[in-house]
Amino acid sequence: MEVSRIRALRGPNLWSRNTCIEAIVNCSEAEQDVSKIAGFEKRLCALFPEIAFFQVLGQNAVIPLARVLELATLGLQAQAGCLVTFSRTTATFETGVYQVVVEYSQEPVGRRAFELAQQLCNAALHNTGFDLEAALFELRELDENERFGPSTGAIVDAARARGIPFRRLTHGSLVQLGWGSKQRRIQAAESDHSSAIAESIAQDKELTKKLLDAVGVPVPVGRPVNSADDAWAALCEIGAPVVIKPQDGNQGKGVTANIVTREHLNIAYAAAVEISSEVMVERYIPGYDFRMLVVGNQVVAAARRDPPMVVGNGEHSVRELVEQVNSDPRRSEGHATSLTKIRFDEIALARLDAQGYTSDSVPKKGARVVLRNNANLSTGGTATDVTDDMHPDIAASAVAAAQMVGLDICGVDVVCNSVLKPLQEQEGGIVEVNAAPGLRMHLQPSFGKGRAVGDAIISMMFGPGENARIPLVTVAGTNGKTTTVRLIAHILGCNGLRVGMTNSDGVYIEGKRIDTGDCSGPKSARNVLLHPDVDAAVLETARGGVLREGLAFDVCDVAVVTNIGMGDHLGLNYVSTVEDLAVVKRVVVQNVAPHGTAVLNATDPMCVQMADACPGSVTFFARDRHHPVIATRRAQGHRVVYVADDHIVARQLEEEHRIPLSAIPLTRNGTIGFQIENAMAVVAATWALKVNWETIRSGLASFINDAQTAPGRFNFFDYRGASVIADYGHNPDAILALVPAIESIQANKRVVVISGAGDRRDVDIIRQTEILGDVFDEIILYQDQCQRGREDGEVLALLRQGLVNAKRAKHIDEITGEFLATDTALSRLQAGDLCLILIDQVDEALAHIAKRVGGA
Repeated sequence: MEVSRIRALRGPNLWSRNTCIEAIVNCSEAEQDVSKIAGFEKRLCALFPEIAFFQVLGQNAVIPLARVLELATLGLQAQAGCLVTFSRTTATFETGVYQVVVEYSQEPVGRRAFELAQQLCNAALHNTGFDLEAALFELRELDENERFGPSTGAIVDAARARGIPFRRLTHGSLVQLGWGSKQRRIQAAESDHSSAIAESIAQDKELTKKLLDAVGVPVPVGRPVNSADDAWAALCEIGAPVVIKPQDGNQGKGVTANIVTREHLNIAYAAAVEISSEVMVERYIPGYDFRMLVVGNQVVAAARRDPPMVVGNGEHSVRELVEQVNSDPRRSEGHATSLTKIRFDEIALARLDAQGYTSDSVPKKGARVVLRNNANLSTGGTATDVTDDMHPDIAASAVAAAQMVGLDICGVDVVCNSVLKPLQEQEGGIVEVNAAPGLRMHLQPSFGKGRAVGDAIISMMFGPGENARIPLVTVAGTNGKTTTVRLIAHILGCNGLRVGMTNSDGVYIEGKRIDTGDCSGPKSARNVLLHPDVDAAVLETARGGVLREGLAFDVCDVAVVTNIGMGDHLGLNYVSTVEDLAVVKRVVVQNVAPHGTAVLNATDPMCVQMADACPGSVTFFARDRHHPVIATRRAQGHRVVYVADDHIVARQLEEEHRIPLSAIPLTRNGTIGFQIENAMAVVAATWALKVNWETIRSGLASFINDAQTAPGRFNFFDYRGASVIADYGHNPDAILALVPAIESIQANKRVVVISGAGDRRDVDIIRQTEILGDVFDEIILYQDQCQRGREDGEVLALLRQGLVNAKRAKHIDEITGEFLATDTALSRLQAGDLCLILIDQVDEALAHIAKRVGGA
């Protein structure tokens, strides 16, 4: 078994709406049915009992090794605790070659599971060992390192429940919530409104105390110290017991409480200095340690935190009791679980000593042995929810503390005997204010009710009903995509929106190109959705990006499919038929939002079939108002767009809107059929987005199809009285669409300049010149700058082959170089002639033509 390619499909894709690993797997003849390999099932199930694949597939099924690889990859992830359920293996048209697709929750985990599954399959084949326990441990560790921590995860889960899209911006916890101008960002439990100044204040314990004292919030007495001797002096000034803490620490690191002796103080000071060179000593307030979570202007959760401790049973030592507590599956080394393991370090030993114990002491039955005086979960403490018990005055003090520091999300640490009465009545106080507070103790307290604090944070960041989405239109199809994208973007711009657009020419923000080249893939689309100045996104979605990585978004408001043609890279990536291609293009329709709309070409049977896959509504368009699909849908009361009496008509029941073709320059007074179809698709899309009809009309009227607005899309030039048209048509369907437009233009002589893309099938390259040879008098062939895997001269030979039976072309030339071919054609033109130049290097070719025309 050989794996020739592995891809991560990071968005909705050909196979699933979930993220997936896709691999091309080549199996030998024997591996094409492992049920016939003696002992394979027994060895596999011995190595990985949970796979049980014969029970799933049936005893008489033909089971290729690729299918076993699929189930093993899925099973290993599932056994490691990953939430994955989808997988599939599909045979390609090549014998023994399969496409294996397996869902993943974290990409590195999915990739590693695939590698381990390969090892498992080989072990079962060759009767060698496979350490299942080690493999699952590795995957669990990797998953814990890769997935969101509990705080970030809770907020992201709350956003997802609200329908808010998210994107992880770093390997850590920096996350974008929403798209474009409606986006917000979080980093763990910090929002983009948490200022650096407020965080700096919260880290400075001394400054925080001064500010809180100024607004009447109770705080403990204390001061900074610069040495252990100075710390002892502060203890003597304040009076024992005291707390020693780093002045700019967090998560309880380096904090030691209830210090009464010089020996304990020295250990505590050393622990604090390891965290920060600036150390605080402050009066120890007896009582319980409470954490209040303030979000906005309210306390949304409160928990009592108890220090790590064990209870004696009269039989086991303190160390053994700690080991028993740490064996709880809820405890781990980090923050992935609801509890953290208790540490056995110098601070713990010092605290034991203060109680008269050592690590080997055997406490009496029922004796409570404290391992630390601070009660942070990160040092092994536990949490009990007390939200419903909190006195309003304590909540008000916590909110005042957060607002004085300036934090919108804040963890306020309170020490008091009870939260049932105000702090002033019990000599309690606020000891710390924390930015980026951990949410774990509120989400999964050791005791009591978990609180939906992620929901509270999302509700603070976004108003009621807001989903932080911007209007998103995606356009797919074989031909017409770029013009359709540009025209929709133009109309949305006329509607006052700042539009981000991707197409095969580049990435545009408010009409300014910020990236060049073919940008019709998911990377460019994600960049548009990331941009903070984008109010609406219009994205050209090519088949290559869908196959390579999936979509850049979860759902769209409008999906336009212009048409499905023969020449769109058939034969690549196992897409060998028009039916295969339609399945790829259908992905955008499958991911229309329930409130959204698919805009489909009624004259294309492949497009018509896509309607059944759309979760939202469907609007069909066609020039012929009597087309069966248009007539049926119109009778059923659905939206349709068609042409009648030289007008584009948008109709649903009694609602009707008419736009004269003469008012749409793109169509050249209704003479260019494929541009009429593009305009109809645009009308349907903007109608679905509820754009005002006057704006739609004015946008169609003001869109000029020149080399600046729509480069390479039927751009007209006047050269010494001859008509010159530059177009990026590069497949038989595009050329078939161009022919009626060319024939509608009066010309004494027709000349065409053409090359062919090397990554097209032979039959598609030949077909292009078969079409052109019946329409043009002179044909000039040139070789593309990049042959895309073809030998030198191979494409030209195929183009010539298509001209063998040409009905009209009488003069055929071969020219080396695109620009020289263009110059040759222009030099032969007379007034009244027509020249179609099928360009390759769009920007460079248009600049060259413009220069020649300008100098004529």
